[in-house]
Amino acid sequence: MKTIKVLSALFLAFQLTAYAQEKNDSNTPKTYAEISVKEGGKWVGQKYEGGTFKNVTSLKVPKSHWDHSFFIRYEGPGWESNKVGYRLYLDWRNAIDIFGKVTDSLVLSKVGQDGFESYHHMSSWGMDILKAGKALGIGSIGRFSGNEVLHFKEVDSTFAKVENGTKSSSVTVTYNGWKTAEDKIDLVSKLSIAPNERHTKHTIKASKKIKGICTGMVKFKDVELVKKESKNKKWAYIATYDKQTLVPDNLGMAIFYKVATVEAQPESQYDHLLVFKPTKKEVTFYFLGAWEQEKDGIKTKEEFYQYLDQKLAELNQTNKI
Repeated sequence: MKTIKVLSALFLAFQLTAYAQEKNDSNTPKTYAEISVKEGGKWVGQKYEGGTFKNVTSLKVPKSHWDHSFFIRYEGPGWESNKVGYRLYLDWRNAIDIFGKVTDSLVLSKVGQDGFESYHHMSSWGMDILKAGKALGIGSIGRFSGNEVLHFKEVDSTFAKVENGTKSSSVTVTYNGWKTAEDKIDLVSKLSIAPNERHTKHTIKASKKIKGICTGMVKFKDVELVKKESKNKKWAYIATYDKQTLVPDNLGMAIFYKVATVEAQPESQYDHLLVFKPTKKEVTFYFLGAWEQEKDGIKTKEEFYQYLDQKLAELNQTNKI
């Protein structure tokens, strides 16, 4: 009888320990978004000299800010899950870059504290793996003129904010007075990420209907673009998988979109594009990066496209992933 009581006590202790561990895991944040800017220094032309970084929850981008101004840590807001991280260049380029992670810990608060160069090299958490160049990177917004992608060179004001919750983290950017060609609009862009997921949900809303609003991803020479629609042609994706990182090694990239929202799929000099139909309604799409060095990640092209097909089926059934 005594032995049974001891075993029962040990089993109960094991159950309580497992429960406590599970509860602790569920309470541990698995997403994070931030924007960090310098204070205590000064602007010299379009460069910010001196100062130290401080996290803020919102930012109205100074008129002096341009690319490589050294004002915003890693050049814009960042967001991550326990699988992957992203950053948005909060300047005229407006491209989205990928932080590949070799850990399932949240790392963005450590990135770029010592300047721009360090995160372009492998560290204990991973590195910046995508070279966006003059392209949109992955999943960002531009306007296709028919010949080229117009970025955000003329904007009256840009306002960004970040939010962190238990179910997701997000970055919202409001562009007031974005001028391209003969049009001027306001555009709101919300980027959000959920725990245990690679994809970012991107919802955009324009203040008026104009042709050419687009998203896309950077294209690399000799890397095949794969396109697939669901059987009922409700959702679809475009994707690439190959050695397309700065390492270099294998990276899969994809954008999922609602077929009814897209007008055309042209190629620009630097991007595989999806051009949306003119609308003032919200448009939602999803994009993701899957790096071969990710912890417990996708290692082959076959695994990557199986993963995309599963996500496509999920979208087809539930209209969300």
